[in-house]
Amino acid sequence: MQSNEEHITSAPGDRLLFENDRVRVWQMTLTGDGGMYDFHQHHHDHVVIWPDAGTAQAQQLGDQDWGLTQQADPGFVLYKTVGSEAPLTPHRIRNAGPDTVTHYIVELLDPSPSAGEKDWQWNDNGRILGLGE
Repeated sequence: MQSNEEHITSAPGDRLLFENDRVRVWQMTLTGDGGMYDFHQHHHDHVVIWPDAGTAQAQQLGDQDWGLTQQADPGFVLYKTVGSEAPLTPHRIRNAGPDTVTHYIVELLDPSPSAGEKDWQWNDNGRILGLGE
């Protein structure tokens, strides 16, 4: 086990806004010029909503590079199937822009209809770079 694995949280945001037996809604605020939310791990399928424009980069545990970049216009929505077999690889996220940004994560607590992880899906209000395109 790597030493920093003990600091990995299953909270995908810095503030829990709502919870019931089917969903949890989290807020994640990243301050401008590199504000970061440290290593965390997703255990549930989830939706990410960017109400405002912003750019964030993600780094998976063990990687040297910040391999994924989310470029969001207002109303950018992403969906991730985590699956029921295993959680996602721990990762951290940082703000790549000058302004503080906030996005929301809606965890779907019912069992995933998929055994394994599936590719990200998103609308036309942004994009994810670094997925092999």
